[in-house]
Amino acid sequence: MTDPMIQMQMDDHIRAALREDMPFGDVSTTAVMPDARPGRVHLIAKAHGVVAGLSVFSRVFELLDPAARITASVVDGEEVEPGEHLATVEADVRVLLEGERTALNYLQRMSGIATYTAHVTAALAGTSTRLVCTRKTTPGMRLFEREAVRLGGASMHRFGLSDGVLLKDNHIDAAGGVAHAIECARRAAPFVDKIEVECESLDMVREALEAGADIIMLDNMSHDDMAAAVALVDGRALTEASGNVDAANASTYADLGVDFVSCGALTHSAPILDLSLKHLEVLG
Repeated sequence: MTDPMIQMQMDDHIRAALREDMPFGDVSTTAVMPDARPGRVHLIAKAHGVVAGLSVFSRVFELLDPAARITASVVDGEEVEPGEHLATVEADVRVLLEGERTALNYLQRMSGIATYTAHVTAALAGTSTRLVCTRKTTPGMRLFEREAVRLGGASMHRFGLSDGVLLKDNHIDAAGGVAHAIECARRAAPFVDKIEVECESLDMVREALEAGADIIMLDNMSHDDMAAAVALVDGRALTEASGNVDAANASTYADLGVDFVSCGALTHSAPILDLSLKHLEVLG
């Protein structure tokens, strides 16, 4: 992992996941392997996709056994094929058994997101439009899921509510209108923050432009209205297309000329990538 936030917080997340899975130990493993024995197991791909999260996978075993050794034959962001050998894990056999599901849960989830993201990114290839993620993430998993999005080839939107101003429909309703919402945000936000406004109609786009919005999100508009909105903006603000974007329809946004396409499906609808730990060997 290259993201320093993940490096700093990864251990706490993993420890919580391990406590959830075995709050009072692993009774199955204790039954068949009561004493420490060295062992080895192999990580195998069972489907085509983009692998992501190898360092999280490895860290699960390292936290359970500081002497664990993980030797990977691929790197994050690399495409893998069914049957391909991805890594070997050597540790106390009890650790291999105890950490297996938690390690695979992280790796399969992250690899599935990276794989799905790569599909959507490919649909926008050759255009100037950039794919970005959203906050529609699994609670407690945002660090990992966003890293998987990055490894799949997409860019980052704001990480959370503290990172930037995005005035959505309910903010606008609370403020009493687009212009007043933007005026309030200008007074309250740091001068370095851009102000993005969600617009559902061409009239809202006009109002947001007149009020000086920096970024205009074109939310759930028809293709024709979205094209008209981009023409109306005419470079005076950045534009972001949003609303039910997925791998099947992302290419329809390529000819609009929007700067960004945001896609919640990257994190809320990506299936896992099928991976497995197989062929466990007791070495001593």
